[in-house]
Amino acid sequence: MSRLEEYRRRRDEFFRNHPNSPLLPEQKERFEGLSYYPENPELRFVVELDRDAVSHDPVLLATTTGEPKEFIPAGKVTVTIEDKPVSFVVYREVGRGRYFLPFRDATAGKETYPVGRYLDPQETPDGKLVIDFNYAYNPYCAYNDRWTCPIPPAENVVDVPIRAGEKSYPDYVSVHSFSFTIEGSEEQAP
Repeated sequence: MSRLEEYRRRRDEFFRNHPNSPLLPEQKERFEGLSYYPENPELRFVVELDRDAVSHDPVLLATTTGEPKEFIPAGKVTVTIEDKPVSFVVYREVGRGRYFLPFRDATAGKETYPVGRYLDPQETPDGKLVIDFNYAYNPYCAYNDRWTCPIPPAENVVDVPIRAGEKSYPDYVSVHSFSFTIEGSEEQAP
């Protein structure tokens, strides 16, 4: 079993059985596993983090419930997807220090969660970042609306499809009704 397959197996186990699973009890009863794209080695990158490309002042990212969440821009990364250079701002969570890359690509709303997906870049010993979209995952609000999730900012919305990582979850449960804005258009929560 590959490292990615083991990660996905453990993630399914967490969703199915763990008390901190984002799923509601009735969703756990129906849970058959998360859906993923096949592993794509071409969507794994080891890149420099351009720390000078952004201001390091804290920013507020919009969330699905309207309560902004504070992040610190860490820098910008550029990767090549389908022969096109694509840049993303990488953030650090205030108080946690880990890297966080929220993004929305051309699969959003078709094959993946409409709001976007997340990635937790890992730092190598020499200071580069591993951007492996095979580990892209849905925010918890993709499963039900009892969660507050940051919405990928405009600078991390790209027009190329990133067919790697987690796909849409078909068993979304809504307890509330709310709307939010993505790229200037009003959206209803799925």
